[in-house]
Amino acid sequence: MTPTQMLRLRQVTIVAHHLDEVVDELRAKLPLGEPFRDPEVAQFGLHNAVLALGDTFVEVISPVEDSTAAGRHLDRLGGDGGYMAMFQVDDIAAARGRIERLGLRKIFDNEVEGDTDIHLHPKDVPGAIVAIDTMKHPESWRWAGPGWIAEAPPVTGPGRVTGATVTARDPGQLARTWAAALGTDADGERIALDGGEVRFVAGERDNIDAFHVAGLEADVTIGGVDFVRV
Repeated sequence: MTPTQMLRLRQVTIVAHHLDEVVDELRAKLPLGEPFRDPEVAQFGLHNAVLALGDTFVEVISPVEDSTAAGRHLDRLGGDGGYMAMFQVDDIAAARGRIERLGLRKIFDNEVEGDTDIHLHPKDVPGAIVAIDTMKHPESWRWAGPGWIAEAPPVTGPGRVTGATVTARDPGQLARTWAAALGTDADGERIALDGGEVRFVAGERDNIDAFHVAGLEADVTIGGVDFVRV
């Protein structure tokens, strides 16, 4: 990636039956900041918590209503697990054009003061809800709360999310599907990111299996997802 072709995994999401239990365990085992609870997710029948890990973010969501997409995903998994991967790019116009050319459906498209969040349909880009985001101020991250709008806090904690491992029934094909949506090329069963990668490995289902974390002292499993050292 060149400096004008940002492709960075900025936020990852776990879907959980019991939000506060997972948040407490995350904070006990990872150097996370105070949770921000976004009232806007109520429109999807959810509540959430977004926690900073350096200048990246771990989110936990949980259904509070019946018949939500998150609830159906919990049923498919048979428990808590990976749900969403949010990638930051620097050219949302190019991303929109690419999404249209590829015929990818959007399940959410939100723009606030130059900050944009687009979620792709998981039947078109399987394995997770893949989100493509851009920030007017690249260091900021509006979805993490007031302290991250238009700027980053003056001090951030240690560690950061760098990538993910996704299980797939056909790892090579899924890697190519994600890469096309993200505007890059797959290297076999791997997509290179700024400072990290997404790896695709053989599995019984298409789903996020692990998040890669720089600065982690030991691997841990929380909310049905492995957090692994890089």
